[in-house]
Amino acid sequence: MSKVELKGVYMNYHTLTGETSALSNINLSVETGEFLSIVGPSGCGKSTLLNIIAGLLKPSQGSVMVDREKITGYSPKLGYMFQRDHLFEWLNVMENISLGLKIQHKLNEENKLKIDSLIKKYNLWDFRSHMPSELSGGMRQRTALIRTLSLDPEVLLLDEPFSALDFQTRLKVSDEIYKIIKNEGKTAIMVTHDISEAISTSNRIIVLSKRPANIKKILEVNFGPEHNSPLKRREAPEFRLYFNSIWEELDLNDD
Repeated sequence: MSKVELKGVYMNYHTLTGETSALSNINLSVETGEFLSIVGPSGCGKSTLLNIIAGLLKPSQGSVMVDREKITGYSPKLGYMFQRDHLFEWLNVMENISLGLKIQHKLNEENKLKIDSLIKKYNLWDFRSHMPSELSGGMRQRTALIRTLSLDPEVLLLDEPFSALDFQTRLKVSDEIYKIIKNEGKTAIMVTHDISEAISTSNRIIVLSKRPANIKKILEVNFGPEHNSPLKRREAPEFRLYFNSIWEELDLNDD
């Protein structure tokens, strides 16, 4: 059974001067445990699509289903990780991670133990009392992800989660985040403009056309067991073939 399904999704924006079509007839299924990336030309509506899946935007037409239940707004099954970590600078690591549960009045002893376990498991225990300004960019992103995981979502939505980091940090952090998501058995849908990032993390890649965006290509990504992490995938001989295949699709969009 598909975890997430999009059926006939259209999105039109209305302004004083007329109507702009952003998305056109998007049909998509995401399987449980899959890591799916969405790429496309700049401004094609990638983040709009992610916001519709999250229930933050209502499509003009069509539906989004999670476990065959229609998404009409906030769903506890979905967790969102933004471009910026959005940590509160006046709260320490433990307080930032606990905040979502505290707001929902769910910060009980069981969930406190779960947070402790996540922090220890992903090497933040020694920094639990540190303020965000004392953390590296990678540690901030790990803190943001653990904050999201503490709410126990089944599907993670990632909107260019590494774009604020420098290239070297980005490679390391994408490797760490990928491993955490896989370890926790989550389904992930990521929007990125970075083709290499999409190939190194994903089971499948959706290539969108120019606006109004539709699905132009769906690429299955398969690597051998020896290339079992984003960093190792970048060293695989087939990596370049996947890159060229996606690049050709994006290049054609700009003709």
